[in-house]
Amino acid sequence: MSLSIGIVGLPNVGKSTLFNALTKKSVPAENYPFCTIDPSVGIVPVPDERLPKLSAFSKSKKTVPAVIEFVDIAGLVAGASKGEGLGNQFLANIRETDAILEVVRLFEDPDIQHVAGKIDPFEDISVINLELVLADMETAAKRLANLGKDVKKGDKTALKEEALLKKATALLEEGKLLSSRAWDGEEIKMLKQLNLLTVKPILYGLNRKAGGKNLDETDKARFDELVRHIVQIGGRPVLLDAKIEDELKEFKGSEKAEMRKEIGGSDDGINDLIAESYKLLGLITYFTTGEDETRAWTIKKGWTAPLAGTAIHTDFKEKFIRAEVIFWKELLDAGSYAEARAKGLVRTEGKEYIVKDGDVIEFKI
Repeated sequence: MSLSIGIVGLPNVGKSTLFNALTKKSVPAENYPFCTIDPSVGIVPVPDERLPKLSAFSKSKKTVPAVIEFVDIAGLVAGASKGEGLGNQFLANIRETDAILEVVRLFEDPDIQHVAGKIDPFEDISVINLELVLADMETAAKRLANLGKDVKKGDKTALKEEALLKKATALLEEGKLLSSRAWDGEEIKMLKQLNLLTVKPILYGLNRKAGGKNLDETDKARFDELVRHIVQIGGRPVLLDAKIEDELKEFKGSEKAEMRKEIGGSDDGINDLIAESYKLLGLITYFTTGEDETRAWTIKKGWTAPLAGTAIHTDFKEKFIRAEVIFWKELLDAGSYAEARAKGLVRTEGKEYIVKDGDVIEFKI
């Protein structure tokens, strides 16, 4: 299952530094045939403490984590929706991603000039989101014009799409993101088919700098207001320090922890960012494990067992007979599959079974 998140931001907010930090954690692409091989794409593993435990349990020769593609998208400037700077490329690249990660600068640094000449995360968010809104308004207007003839004919599908586009346009004209309100399943499907940008979920990476003047420390009330604002507009905030990870990329383990302490930083927030991105897309993980390989598989929450099997191979949906399922912790506690079966912990599930996060599954086809 291919998952991608586009990293966007104004100049000098730490976007490229974050991408470099993320790609330092990259894994080889050969285990993920759906992934793009491109220098602007980092294939980043989703941190999951369950995976190595299952791999050790099975004495697996290979361990394969779930991953997300992070895409480094061309820098944005005001006027991108009208083609300013690399605007057209910027917007086209976002359309190809499943979600958006906006990097927002919290730190002051006289050596790194902000494009606006001041540090104002509220304004940064406003500039980026306005460009996304304007781009969607243009897309919606063009589509409404193209629907004209079919609407006059009374075509039911066209009338339904027109009503949805008018509802979306009204929201956009208020300067609001389409993701800021709830849509039903059919509406979401239609909006995504229209390639509208602001329907995509947005994660806000609040980038601080160890040892610097950071908003979360210099003005806690303002920072708390920023977090509330992000939640109010339908986003998820994550505090991070991309520079620390970039500076410590040559160190590992305890040495890395000691160096981080000397610099004056705590955790860089990158793992939280990856995990939150995973949650943002409404995903869960199930596992397959054995002597040859232990692997984490990414699926949408709510998928049935046959659908979940398509993460391994598309044939699994049609050829599905049954699945043997056990929760990962129960398997480890039992000590072996034989003991787990003896205790009745391994269940046989059919086509209607909804896969849970943490299930260990063996498909029968």
